[in-house]
Amino acid sequence: MNIDKFKHQHIDILSDIATLRKLVQTGIAPAASAIAARIVSMSGVIKLHLAVEDRVLYPALEASGDAELARLSRQFQGEMEGIAASYLAFAAKWNTPRLLEQQPEVFRAEANQVLKTLYERMKREDREFYPAIEAASAMPMAA
Repeated sequence: MNIDKFKHQHIDILSDIATLRKLVQTGIAPAASAIAARIVSMSGVIKLHLAVEDRVLYPALEASGDAELARLSRQFQGEMEGIAASYLAFAAKWNTPRLLEQQPEVFRAEANQVLKTLYERMKREDREFYPAIEAASAMPMAA
């Protein structure tokens, strides 16, 4: 299975997180419009990524006939449900400048928590999940 598109989406999302971090460092209230716009655009990429994982990646791994990949698929999908829900709630709350300007420190605290969890999860996928998929895909099928 070719997982390059998933890796590229991770790169895009990680880049968005880095951009958000830089914007926050310049000042949340003055950068509120840019922060809100980045959250909206990043959410589109994340939603697409999650949908493709749910509709393509996880079902393909379940149907692969490889018990270990199927187990990993269920584990990673199950873990992602809570992370995705937290991110989507965060994005829905902070996608307009007004609240960012009114509650910058609340945003900072929530962003640190939610984005750190999302970042760590993607790095774990890059380190553990995707290499396992690639290794299994590279193995010749038993006769």
